[in-house]
Amino acid sequence: MRNSFLRWALFLLLAVAITTAFFYRDRLDAASLQQWLEGAGLAAPLVFMAIYALGTVLFLPGSVMTLAGGALFGPVLGTFYNLTGATIGAALAFLIARYLASEWVEEKTGGRLKRLKEGVEKEGWRFVAFVRLVPLFPFNLLNYALGLTRIRFWPYVIASYLCMLPGAIAYTYLGYVGREAAAGGEGLVQKALLALALLAVVAFLPRIIGRLRLGPTIDIDQLQQRLQQEEKPLLLDVRTAEDYASGHIAGALNIPLEELEARAGELASWQESPIAIICTTDRRSKKAAQLLGKEGFADVHIVVGGMSQWQKQSLPVEAGTAPAESNKEN
Repeated sequence: MRNSFLRWALFLLLAVAITTAFFYRDRLDAASLQQWLEGAGLAAPLVFMAIYALGTVLFLPGSVMTLAGGALFGPVLGTFYNLTGATIGAALAFLIARYLASEWVEEKTGGRLKRLKEGVEKEGWRFVAFVRLVPLFPFNLLNYALGLTRIRFWPYVIASYLCMLPGAIAYTYLGYVGREAAAGGEGLVQKALLALALLAVVAFLPRIIGRLRLGPTIDIDQLQQRLQQEEKPLLLDVRTAEDYASGHIAGALNIPLEELEARAGELASWQESPIAIICTTDRRSKKAAQLLGKEGFADVHIVVGGMSQWQKQSLPVEAGTAPAESNKEN
Protein backbone atom coordinates (compact mmCIF):
# COMPACT_ATOMS: atom_id res chain seq x y z
CA MET A 1 0.00 0.00 0.00
CA ARG A 2 2.75 2.42 0.98
CA ASN A 3 4.73 1.56 -2.16
CA SER A 4 1.67 2.18 -4.32
CA PHE A 5 1.09 5.56 -2.66
CA LEU A 6 4.69 6.62 -3.32
CA ARG A 7 4.37 5.67 -6.97
CA TRP A 8 1.20 7.68 -7.42
CA ALA A 9 2.72 10.64 -5.59
CA LEU A 10 5.80 10.52 -7.82
CA PHE A 11 3.61 10.21 -10.90
CA LEU A 12 1.54 13.25 -9.97
CA LEU A 13 4.65 15.27 -9.11
CA LEU A 14 6.20 14.35 -12.45
CA ALA A 15 3.02 15.25 -14.34
CA VAL A 16 2.85 18.67 -12.66
CA ALA A 17 6.55 19.30 -13.34
CA ILE A 18 6.24 18.35 -17.03
CA THR A 19 3.14 20.54 -17.44
CA THR A 20 4.88 23.49 -15.79
CA ALA A 21 7.99 23.03 -17.93
CA PHE A 22 5.82 22.92 -21.06
CA PHE A 23 4.26 26.31 -20.32
CA TYR A 24 7.61 27.93 -19.50
CA ARG A 25 9.65 26.25 -22.25
CA ASP A 26 9.90 29.48 -24.30
CA ARG A 27 12.14 30.97 -21.59
CA LEU A 28 14.81 28.36 -22.25
CA ASP A 29 17.50 29.78 -24.56
CA ALA A 30 21.26 30.43 -24.60
CA ALA A 31 20.89 33.95 -23.22
CA SER A 32 18.81 32.81 -20.24
CA LEU A 33 21.19 29.95 -19.51
CA GLN A 34 24.16 32.30 -19.64
CA GLN A 35 22.52 34.58 -17.06
CA TRP A 36 21.82 31.65 -14.75
CA LEU A 37 25.36 30.30 -15.10
CA GLU A 38 27.20 33.59 -14.60
CA GLY A 39 26.50 33.53 -10.89
CA ALA A 40 27.54 29.89 -10.52
CA GLY A 41 31.26 30.54 -10.97
CA LEU A 42 33.35 27.38 -11.14
CA ALA A 43 30.23 25.28 -10.60
CA ALA A 44 28.71 26.53 -13.90
CA PRO A 45 29.39 23.27 -15.81
CA LEU A 46 27.76 21.22 -13.03
CA VAL A 47 24.76 23.55 -12.98
CA PHE A 48 24.45 23.32 -16.76
CA MET A 49 24.55 19.51 -16.74
CA ALA A 50 21.96 19.44 -13.95
CA ILE A 51 19.67 21.74 -15.96
CA TYR A 52 20.18 19.58 -19.07
CA ALA A 53 19.39 16.40 -17.13
CA LEU A 54 16.27 17.93 -15.57
CA GLY A 55 15.17 19.26 -18.95
CA THR A 56 15.47 15.76 -20.41
CA VAL A 57 13.25 14.32 -17.68
CA LEU A 58 10.70 17.13 -18.19
CA PHE A 59 10.53 16.85 -21.99
CA LEU A 60 12.26 20.17 -22.69
CA PRO A 61 13.81 20.40 -26.19
CA GLY A 62 17.30 18.92 -26.04
CA SER A 63 18.36 20.65 -29.27
CA VAL A 64 18.15 24.04 -27.54
CA MET A 65 20.31 22.80 -24.67
CA THR A 66 22.87 21.22 -27.01
CA LEU A 67 23.23 24.36 -29.14
CA ALA A 68 23.49 26.44 -25.97
CA GLY A 69 26.19 24.14 -24.59
CA GLY A 70 28.27 24.69 -27.71
CA ALA A 71 27.78 28.44 -27.57
CA LEU A 72 28.63 28.69 -23.85
CA PHE A 73 31.46 26.18 -23.44
CA GLY A 74 32.94 25.65 -26.91
CA PRO A 75 33.06 22.51 -29.08
CA VAL A 76 35.12 20.24 -26.81
CA LEU A 77 33.92 20.95 -23.28
CA GLY A 78 30.47 21.73 -24.65
CA THR A 79 30.24 18.26 -26.19
CA PHE A 80 31.29 16.64 -22.91
CA TYR A 81 28.82 18.66 -20.81
CA ASN A 82 25.97 18.16 -23.31
CA LEU A 83 26.55 14.43 -23.59
CA THR A 84 26.91 13.93 -19.85
CA GLY A 85 23.81 15.99 -19.03
CA ALA A 86 21.74 14.21 -21.68
CA THR A 87 22.87 10.78 -20.48
CA ILE A 88 22.14 11.56 -16.83
CA GLY A 89 18.68 12.78 -17.82
CA ALA A 90 18.08 9.69 -19.96
CA ALA A 91 19.14 7.47 -17.06
CA LEU A 92 16.79 9.27 -14.64
CA ALA A 93 13.84 8.99 -17.03
CA PHE A 94 14.63 5.28 -17.53
CA LEU A 95 14.67 4.63 -13.78
CA ILE A 96 11.50 6.66 -13.16
CA ALA A 97 9.59 4.69 -15.80
CA ARG A 98 10.93 1.38 -14.46
CA TYR A 99 9.89 2.25 -10.89
CA LEU A 100 6.49 3.65 -11.82
CA ALA A 101 5.10 1.29 -14.41
CA SER A 102 7.38 -1.55 -15.57
CA GLU A 103 5.55 -4.19 -13.50
CA TRP A 104 2.14 -3.01 -14.72
CA VAL A 105 3.32 -3.03 -18.36
CA GLU A 106 4.75 -6.53 -17.90
CA GLU A 107 1.33 -7.78 -16.72
CA LYS A 108 -0.78 -5.98 -19.33
CA THR A 109 1.32 -6.36 -22.48
CA GLY A 110 0.14 -9.02 -24.91
CA GLY A 111 -0.20 -9.92 -28.57
CA ARG A 112 1.88 -8.06 -31.13
CA LEU A 113 2.96 -5.45 -28.58
CA LYS A 114 4.39 -8.19 -26.37
CA ARG A 115 6.30 -9.63 -29.34
CA LEU A 116 7.76 -6.20 -30.07
CA LYS A 117 8.74 -5.71 -26.43
CA GLU A 118 10.40 -9.13 -26.27
CA GLY A 119 12.27 -8.38 -29.49
CA VAL A 120 13.60 -5.12 -28.06
CA GLU A 121 14.68 -6.88 -24.88
CA LYS A 122 16.40 -9.61 -26.88
CA GLU A 123 18.42 -6.99 -28.78
CA GLY A 124 19.28 -5.26 -25.49
CA TRP A 125 22.09 -2.72 -25.73
CA ARG A 126 22.24 -3.22 -29.51
CA PHE A 127 18.73 -1.80 -29.84
CA VAL A 128 19.67 1.12 -27.59
CA ALA A 129 22.77 1.76 -29.72
CA PHE A 130 20.69 1.72 -32.89
CA VAL A 131 18.00 4.15 -31.73
CA ARG A 132 20.67 6.52 -30.38
CA LEU A 133 22.57 6.52 -33.67
CA VAL A 134 19.38 6.65 -35.72
CA PRO A 135 16.82 8.81 -33.87
CA LEU A 136 13.62 7.14 -35.08
CA PHE A 137 11.69 8.14 -31.95
CA PRO A 138 11.60 11.36 -29.88
CA PHE A 139 14.57 11.29 -27.49
CA ASN A 140 12.73 12.25 -24.30
CA LEU A 141 9.86 9.82 -24.88
CA LEU A 142 12.22 7.00 -25.82
CA ASN A 143 14.04 7.24 -22.47
CA TYR A 144 10.81 6.50 -20.60
CA ALA A 145 9.72 3.81 -23.09
CA LEU A 146 12.97 1.86 -22.70
CA GLY A 147 12.54 1.96 -18.92
CA LEU A 148 9.39 -0.12 -19.37
CA THR A 149 11.40 -2.98 -20.87
CA ARG A 150 13.76 -5.41 -19.12
CA ILE A 151 16.86 -3.94 -20.77
CA ARG A 152 19.61 -3.74 -18.12
CA PHE A 153 20.43 -0.30 -16.74
CA TRP A 154 24.20 -0.04 -17.20
CA PRO A 155 24.31 -1.38 -20.78
CA TYR A 156 21.54 1.16 -21.51
CA VAL A 157 23.58 4.02 -20.03
CA ILE A 158 26.87 3.06 -21.70
CA ALA A 159 25.29 2.47 -25.12
CA SER A 160 23.42 5.77 -24.83
CA TYR A 161 26.56 7.73 -23.92
CA LEU A 162 28.72 6.30 -26.68
CA CYS A 163 26.14 6.29 -29.46
CA MET A 164 24.81 9.79 -28.81
CA LEU A 165 28.35 11.11 -29.32
CA PRO A 166 28.16 11.74 -33.11
CA GLY A 167 25.02 13.85 -32.80
CA ALA A 168 26.36 15.66 -29.72
CA ILE A 169 29.56 16.62 -31.55
CA ALA A 170 27.68 17.89 -34.61
CA TYR A 171 25.07 20.00 -32.81
CA THR A 172 27.47 21.29 -30.17
CA TYR A 173 29.83 22.48 -32.89
CA LEU A 174 26.88 24.11 -34.68
CA GLY A 175 26.08 26.06 -31.51
CA TYR A 176 29.74 27.10 -31.23
CA VAL A 177 29.79 28.32 -34.85
CA GLY A 178 26.62 30.29 -34.22
CA ARG A 179 28.27 32.09 -31.31
CA GLU A 180 31.38 32.79 -33.39
CA ALA A 181 29.26 34.19 -36.20
CA ALA A 182 27.42 36.50 -33.82
CA ALA A 183 30.71 37.71 -32.35
CA GLY A 184 32.41 38.14 -35.73
CA GLY A 185 35.13 35.55 -35.05
CA GLU A 186 37.82 34.55 -37.53
CA GLY A 187 37.70 31.61 -39.93
CA LEU A 188 33.91 31.51 -40.07
CA VAL A 189 33.80 29.95 -43.54
CA GLN A 190 35.98 27.01 -42.53
CA LYS A 191 34.08 26.52 -39.27
CA ALA A 192 30.73 26.66 -41.06
CA LEU A 193 31.90 24.10 -43.63
CA LEU A 194 33.07 21.78 -40.85
CA ALA A 195 29.70 22.16 -39.11
CA LEU A 196 27.89 21.24 -42.34
CA ALA A 197 30.18 18.23 -42.81
CA LEU A 198 29.41 16.98 -39.31
CA LEU A 199 25.68 17.40 -39.85
CA ALA A 200 25.96 15.52 -43.17
CA VAL A 201 27.64 12.59 -41.40
CA VAL A 202 24.83 12.48 -38.82
CA ALA A 203 22.22 12.69 -41.61
CA PHE A 204 23.74 9.71 -43.45
CA LEU A 205 23.99 7.52 -40.35
CA PRO A 206 20.47 6.03 -40.75
CA ARG A 207 21.33 4.73 -44.23
CA ILE A 208 24.69 3.32 -43.15
CA ILE A 209 23.31 1.66 -40.00
CA GLY A 210 20.30 0.34 -41.93
CA ARG A 211 22.59 -1.52 -44.33
CA LEU A 212 24.62 -2.95 -41.47
CA ARG A 213 21.47 -4.35 -39.85
CA LEU A 214 20.47 -6.43 -42.89
CA GLY A 215 20.60 -10.16 -42.25
CA PRO A 216 22.12 -12.71 -44.64
CA THR A 217 20.25 -13.63 -47.81
CA ILE A 218 18.29 -16.89 -47.92
CA ASP A 219 17.42 -19.14 -50.86
CA ILE A 220 14.12 -20.83 -51.67
CA ASP A 221 15.00 -24.04 -49.83
CA GLN A 222 15.90 -22.10 -46.67
CA LEU A 223 12.68 -20.10 -46.98
CA GLN A 224 10.63 -23.30 -47.13
CA GLN A 225 12.34 -24.60 -44.00
CA ARG A 226 11.72 -21.38 -42.10
CA LEU A 227 8.06 -21.24 -43.11
CA GLN A 228 7.59 -24.70 -41.60
CA GLN A 229 9.03 -23.66 -38.23
CA GLU A 230 6.80 -22.77 -35.31
CA GLU A 231 8.22 -19.23 -35.13
CA LYS A 232 8.26 -18.49 -38.83
CA PRO A 233 9.30 -15.13 -40.29
CA LEU A 234 6.96 -12.60 -41.81
CA LEU A 235 7.03 -13.19 -45.57
CA LEU A 236 6.75 -9.74 -47.14
CA ASP A 237 5.85 -9.73 -50.84
CA VAL A 238 6.78 -6.33 -52.32
CA ARG A 239 5.43 -6.93 -55.84
CA THR A 240 2.54 -4.91 -57.20
CA ALA A 241 -0.97 -5.83 -56.05
CA GLU A 242 -1.74 -7.22 -59.52
CA ASP A 243 1.32 -9.51 -59.52
CA TYR A 244 0.52 -10.63 -55.97
CA ALA A 245 -3.08 -11.44 -56.89
CA SER A 246 -1.97 -13.53 -59.89
CA GLY A 247 -0.05 -15.90 -57.62
CA HIS A 248 1.63 -15.65 -54.21
CA ILE A 249 2.98 -17.84 -51.41
CA ALA A 250 0.39 -18.72 -48.79
CA GLY A 251 0.53 -16.40 -45.79
CA ALA A 252 2.58 -13.69 -47.53
CA LEU A 253 1.77 -10.07 -46.77
CA ASN A 254 1.67 -7.81 -49.81
CA ILE A 255 2.95 -4.24 -49.52
CA PRO A 256 4.21 -2.98 -52.89
CA LEU A 257 7.70 -1.50 -52.82
CA GLU A 258 6.34 1.88 -53.89
CA GLU A 259 4.08 1.97 -50.80
CA LEU A 260 6.48 0.40 -48.30
CA GLU A 261 7.94 3.57 -46.80
CA ALA A 262 4.51 5.06 -46.15
CA ARG A 263 3.12 1.79 -44.74
CA ALA A 264 6.14 0.65 -42.70
CA GLY A 265 4.18 1.40 -39.53
CA GLU A 266 1.91 -1.58 -40.31
CA LEU A 267 4.92 -3.82 -39.62
CA ALA A 268 5.72 -2.31 -36.21
CA SER A 269 5.14 -5.58 -34.36
CA TRP A 270 7.89 -7.17 -36.49
CA GLN A 271 10.48 -4.48 -35.66
CA GLU A 272 12.74 -6.98 -33.88
CA SER A 273 11.51 -10.19 -35.52
CA PRO A 274 12.66 -11.87 -38.76
CA ILE A 275 11.24 -10.62 -42.05
CA ALA A 276 11.87 -12.37 -45.39
CA ILE A 277 11.39 -10.14 -48.43
CA ILE A 278 10.36 -11.66 -51.74
CA CYS A 279 9.80 -10.07 -55.13
CA THR A 280 10.25 -10.86 -58.82
CA THR A 281 13.74 -9.34 -58.92
CA ASP A 282 16.43 -9.29 -56.24
CA ARG A 283 17.09 -5.62 -56.96
CA ARG A 284 13.63 -4.59 -55.77
CA SER A 285 13.93 -6.91 -52.76
CA LYS A 286 17.24 -5.24 -51.87
CA LYS A 287 15.65 -1.78 -52.06
CA ALA A 288 12.86 -2.93 -49.74
CA ALA A 289 15.34 -4.48 -47.30
CA GLN A 290 17.44 -1.32 -47.16
CA LEU A 291 14.34 0.78 -46.56
CA LEU A 292 13.24 -1.42 -43.64
CA GLY A 293 16.77 -1.44 -42.26
CA LYS A 294 16.81 2.36 -42.27
CA GLU A 295 13.44 2.33 -40.50
CA GLY A 296 14.88 0.26 -37.66
CA PHE A 297 13.88 -3.30 -38.53
CA ALA A 298 16.55 -5.54 -37.07
CA ASP A 299 16.31 -8.90 -38.86
CA VAL A 300 15.57 -8.44 -42.57
CA HIS A 301 16.46 -11.09 -45.20
CA ILE A 302 16.29 -11.09 -48.99
CA VAL A 303 14.95 -14.25 -50.64
CA VAL A 304 17.36 -14.81 -53.53
CA GLY A 305 15.61 -15.64 -56.78
CA GLY A 306 12.28 -14.52 -55.37
CA MET A 307 8.99 -15.57 -56.90
CA SER A 308 10.71 -16.41 -60.19
CA GLN A 309 12.71 -19.16 -58.50
CA TRP A 310 9.70 -20.29 -56.41
CA GLN A 311 7.58 -20.76 -59.55
CA LYS A 312 10.50 -22.31 -61.45
CA GLN A 313 10.54 -25.08 -58.85
CA SER A 314 6.76 -25.55 -59.34
CA LEU A 315 6.05 -24.82 -55.69
CA PRO A 316 2.43 -24.11 -54.63
CA VAL A 317 0.96 -20.62 -54.96
CA GLU A 318 -2.37 -19.04 -54.15
CA ALA A 319 -4.30 -16.58 -56.31
CA GLY A 320 -6.29 -13.55 -55.19
CA THR A 321 -5.78 -10.95 -52.51
CA ALA A 322 -5.74 -11.82 -48.81
CA PRO A 323 -6.97 -9.64 -45.89
CA ALA A 324 -4.05 -7.59 -44.60
CA GLU A 325 -4.93 -8.11 -40.95
CA SER A 326 -4.93 -11.90 -41.17
CA ASN A 327 -1.59 -11.83 -42.97
CA LYS A 328 -0.02 -9.62 -40.30
CA GLU A 329 -0.92 -12.13 -37.65
CA ASN A 330 0.92 -14.97 -39.48
